[in-house]
Order: sequence, then structure tokens, then C-alpha cells
Amino acid sequence: MPRFQGQTEYEHGSVQRVGVLLSNLGTPEAPTASALRPYLRQFLSDPRVIEVPRPVWAVILNAFILPFRPGKVAHAYQTIWTDDGSPLLVIGRQQRDRIQAILQERYGDDVRVSLGMRYGQPSIDSALQELLDSNCRRILHVPLYPQYAAATTATNVDELARSFERRRWIPELRTVNQYDDHPGYIASLVASVRELWDRDGEPERLLMSFHGIPQRYWDQGDPYPCFCLRTGRLVAEGLGLDKERYAVTFQSRFGREPWVQPYTDVTLEEWGKEGLESVDVMCPGFSADCLETLEEIDMQNREIFEGAGGGRFRYVPCLNARPDHVDALVDVVERNVGAWLPRIAATEVSS
Repeated sequence: MPRFQGQTEYEHGSVQRVGVLLSNLGTPEAPTASALRPYLRQFLSDPRVIEVPRPVWAVILNAFILPFRPGKVAHAYQTIWTDDGSPLLVIGRQQRDRIQAILQERYGDDVRVSLGMRYGQPSIDSALQELLDSNCRRILHVPLYPQYAAATTATNVDELARSFERRRWIPELRTVNQYDDHPGYIASLVASVRELWDRDGEPERLLMSFHGIPQRYWDQGDPYPCFCLRTGRLVAEGLGLDKERYAVTFQSRFGREPWVQPYTDVTLEEWGKEGLESVDVMCPGFSADCLETLEEIDMQNREIFEGAGGGRFRYVPCLNARPDHVDALVDVVERNVGAWLPRIAATEVSS
């Protein structure tokens, strides 16, 4: 097999398009232990995710995690799985299709959008191939993580770079690192909460839960928690909340070492013990609902809060494919490909 992949069916003078590669974390192909095992192996073998010496981690992963954890995680996936498959993938396809529709309406056939996952299928490599097959010679990579972290955005960039290693003709490339304070993204988050409150009333407190990272990652320079705190502050300002009405917390810790605090589950337990009558929980760091939001937050953490004596618990869904969220993502795209699409008015890009 040749080391490099060539351009397929290229013709000189053919129209060169702009490609938008959306990427996200990924999902197993089925909610079963057999499907979870290769997915977890790929995920937990990523040195961006687990920063432990490889020989040591290989023993832990293969002897203590992979023989037991897939069954437990499969059960969790079974509680959220839909007839169309994993919610993350279903929603990702909706986001892709709606972004494509808006861009096609504005720019005709000049822009193509694809979706790839860091772990599982469809892969980032296959999504890139779709764009190259459509003769996209300028590609904008949009990791669907609003807040940059090495374990999310950076590892998606790593995977894209590995795909380029096998290709002879590399396209022009730009990556969106984060959009944690993008006005449209913040406005969408505020609107999603305000709609609930206008319909069913406000809670005593709002909790904004973000995926956590080990404390030492932050100590060593990962800026992720800072971006989470900025998003939380901007949402609170948009809702007109004072500091006593909301909290920013971190979920999904794994292993024994300390992670960034405060912890979501501990906070909700404390609030329950205080006898808090109502709490709303949202997850601004997830662009689409997934296992960590639907099962961990809306099931596990609901049980923690209510079991500790808390009252009403409401989960605010992720932005998913809401029109205002899609509009915000389209704006992120347009602001980054303005030089590639000269027909975009300068005022539109810079507004």
C-alpha cells in the first residue's frame, strides 16, 4: 500500500470549494459491552485524555478497566439510546445538515459540511475524505467544544493532523479553538433558560455544570476551567443573576486524583441537604446532549439532589440543533472563512 493517499479524480480547472469539518467526541456503535470495549479502548488510550506513563496505564487499562467497565457503561447508554442511535450522533447529524442548508442557501454549492468523531464512527478521517472528494481545498475545522481543552479540542486537532500525514496534497486549514464567549452562543444559552423560566417559573438556583479535568492539568497550563468560568459569568449576566443565585461546577471525574472543583455531584448533595426547594441544571460545555448530560446529570445527579432532601430538579437541555444555536455556529464559520468566501459582505463578517 502506498504511503501517501492521492487526490481522487482531480481535474485541473475544477471548482475548488470550502469545507467545514465539524468534530465532536464520539459514541459507540451500539449500547452493548462488545461495542463499548473498542470505543473505550480508543478513548482511554488517548494520551491527551489520560496523562499517565504509557506502560503503567496499559496495565491499568487492560487488566482493571476494559474487562469490567464496558458492561457498566453499556447499561448507562441503554438508558438514553434512541431508535435512531446515540443522541450525540443523531444531534450531530442534525447540526451538520442545518448548517449545510444555511450555507448552501447563502453560497450555493461553494461550501460543504461534514461531521467526524474523535472516537468511533464516523471518524474525523472519513469526514475529511468526504470534503476532499468534493474538491474542498480550504477547510475550516470546527470542534464542537465551546471551551478549549487539551483533552477535547487539541486531541481532535491531533487526529486531523494524523490524517494529513497520509495525504500527499494538504489543503489550507484553519481550526476554531473555542467560542466560549461568542455572543450568539451566549445568547442561545440565555434564551434556552429564559424560555423555561417564562413558561414554568424560576428556580432558587441555577447550576452550570461543565465536564471536569484533573487539577494538575490546570496547574500545568490547560486554560479550560478559565473558559468555563467566563461562559458561566456571561450567562449569569445575561439572565441578571447575582452570585448567590448560580454556581459553576465540574462533573465526570474519573480515578482517584483531585479534579477541578467544585464538583457537580457534591454541590447538588449539599444543596439538597440545605433543603433547596428548586434547582435548574444546564451543561453549557456540551454542544449536544449525550451520556454525560442525559444519564449523568438528569438521572444520577437528579437522584443525588432529591435523595439528599432537595425539591424540584429540572434539567435544561443542551442547545443541540436549536435554530439560534445553529445560527451561532454558522456565524463562527463565516467569521473564520471570510477571506475564503469573498462574496460575504465585510459588514456581515465583522458585525
